[in-house]
Amino acid sequence: MGKTGRRKFLRTLVSLPVAWLVPGSLLSLDFRSHAVLGISSHPSYKPPHMEKTMRRQVPYEPPYLALHKNGELAARGRVIHDMMRNCVLCPRECETDRLSGRRGDCRANAGLEISSFHAHFGEENELVGRNGSGTIFFTNCSLLCVFCINYDVSHLGRGSSHSVSALSNMMLHLQKMGCHNINLVTPTHYVAHIIQAIDRAASRGLRIPIVYNTCGWEKLEILRMLDGVVDIYLADFKYGEGSAGDKYSSGASNYTEITQNALIEMHRQVGTVSIDPETGLANRGLMIRHLVMPENVARTDLVVRWIANNLPKDTYINIMSQYTPMYKAFDYPEISRRITRSEYNNAVSHARSAGLTNLRLQMQ
Repeated sequence: MGKTGRRKFLRTLVSLPVAWLVPGSLLSLDFRSHAVLGISSHPSYKPPHMEKTMRRQVPYEPPYLALHKNGELAARGRVIHDMMRNCVLCPRECETDRLSGRRGDCRANAGLEISSFHAHFGEENELVGRNGSGTIFFTNCSLLCVFCINYDVSHLGRGSSHSVSALSNMMLHLQKMGCHNINLVTPTHYVAHIIQAIDRAASRGLRIPIVYNTCGWEKLEILRMLDGVVDIYLADFKYGEGSAGDKYSSGASNYTEITQNALIEMHRQVGTVSIDPETGLANRGLMIRHLVMPENVARTDLVVRWIANNLPKDTYINIMSQYTPMYKAFDYPEISRRITRSEYNNAVSHARSAGLTNLRLQMQ
């Protein structure tokens, strides 16, 4: 470039907006070209990246905050608490008077028992993020699978008693740690305590999403009481046939039908999960887990076909490969081993053949 050309270039450079010369400037190449044309001065013009920045400045507000403010959370907590007098909170409908201290089929009474709580980094990436999912593991279980990997908690009752106030404090502590959500593991039999704790925690600053981490076997009546309370349903769909629920989940022969209806209701409440492209986190939506089992005893083919026919094709589905025989699984020869790579690949093929598009895969 000659002297004349260099001088012309420098004059042009000096005349440009300063933001052009600042690394990391908010002005993109597209915005600069519009600025030269004078378009950016129009009051209705907003560069695309600036609109995106403005959207990110609006934090997600969980709907349970509104329910807390109008007293609905407290009211629902009282109603569900009274249901424990003749307990029908889960599909077993054992009608045990838990308020008198008796333990129902789920092995729980009216007391609140918790195994542990901590920032968990083993959940789905969309829940874990950088700081973990704020997981609270509840003791006892309504489904009681013979192969449960956490059998010491679900079957044998490992845990300790806590008050609703203590549960509220756990939620706030996990939020203070930076956890991205409150992840309630095996919550069904403690729904009353959970709603009461969320109500208390909301009055003291709880603002992060609630994850309802369930076996999927949920009554519609109870799920409707959770409408507006739960932000993310993280639900198992274990079996495509009721006979498997009967055999491997302590007589839950209606597992498939109950869970199918429950998933439709969950989706009605929170919709298909959406992931924030900036953080990679989910704030709201339905996430389904399916555990591939040996010999296809869970009938994965039927599970994914039902999802494809009854929920959006882009429903989030985690096809899980980590089945490990535990507890009483060795009493059933067909499920007394890990799955093979071929079994897992067949499960994935079934899901893709059904047209499902939002799969999370593990064994590849």
